[in-house]
Amino acid sequence: MPVTVYIPTPFRRATNNRDRVELRAASVGALLDELERAHAGLRGLVRAEGGDVHHHVNIYVNNEAIDALQGLRTPLKDGDEVAIIPALAGGAC
Repeated sequence: MPVTVYIPTPFRRATNNRDRVELRAASVGALLDELERAHAGLRGLVRAEGGDVHHHVNIYVNNEAIDALQGLRTPLKDGDEVAIIPALAGGAC
């Protein structure tokens, strides 16, 4: 059973409007590599060219932020759920 990745609405144009994709990977970093390989349009949306996650994007594994875990080295196992959540901005002060 692979890892399920939730794709946020602004990024779905890169996944043919799929809100979830399933991939196999041992860590969050490897998962992002596989995700970008399978859906090239995601390249640059989640991570900067150096591989770091953009500061306006949060990633969760089973509802826990990877910042509180092991970051991109956070291990994954079959059945885990990963959510990619871009920060929302806008509105009036």
